[in-house]
Parts: sequence; C-alpha cells; structure tokens
Amino acid sequence: MNRCVKILPLVAIFFTLSANADVQLKDNSEILGKWNLHDEAVSLTSPKKAVTQEWEFKADGTLISSASDVAGRISALKIALKYSIENGEIRKQSSPGREKYESCKVVEKEGSNMILKCTYFFFLTKK
Repeated sequence: MNRCVKILPLVAIFFTLSANADVQLKDNSEILGKWNLHDEAVSLTSPKKAVTQEWEFKADGTLISSASDVAGRISALKIALKYSIENGEIRKQSSPGREKYESCKVVEKEGSNMILKCTYFFFLTKK
C-alpha cells in the first residue's frame, strides 16, 4: 500500500505532461489547405484577440497569408512566406524577402482545430 501511494504522484505527473505534449508533424500533408486564423494570444491562459486572416499551406512550401483591412487604403493584403516541417515543427519565414525564420509548435490539433505556438499563440480552424 505504501508503495502505491508513492507511485501515484509520479503517474499523475506523467499523464499531465503527456496531455500537454506538442503534436509532432511528420510532414506538411497534415496542415495543407486553407485555415482561418481567428484568434491570437500571448499565452494559452491570457485573453484572446480576435483577428481575421486566412493561412493557406501549399504543398510547394509556400504559406499564403491573406488579411482584410476595411479601415485601410487597401481592401486585402496577401503575403507569400516560405515554410517547411523540421523536427516535427513548422519553420516559417518571419517576413517576406528576409531569410529570418521562426519555429511554430503545434500545441494542439484536434479535428478541424489547431493551436500553434509561434511568437504568439495562434488559433486556427480548417476551412
């Protein structure tokens, strides 16, 4: 009985860590297509900020980011960025024309929903 009591906390810690483990992508086939980026946040527990963007992951390693700006001088903005899958993470170009990249971990991918942790947390839904 005493041995069981000592093992229970270790088992609980193991399951807690495995539940929060990042999703390891094998290749880009798991993310190909159009995604609605609807929220972003500094952390998973902080308030979300609503955004309206579309990300399209193409098979050729291009990420097309589209956004609407109703208050601006242009109605729509499309940016092409490079991306790849390395070590189970998305490695995407930070800004067009520069060879600076950031790594994005897939924190959660369930059904048509995905949460990415880049500089910020991005909440996406598959179209």
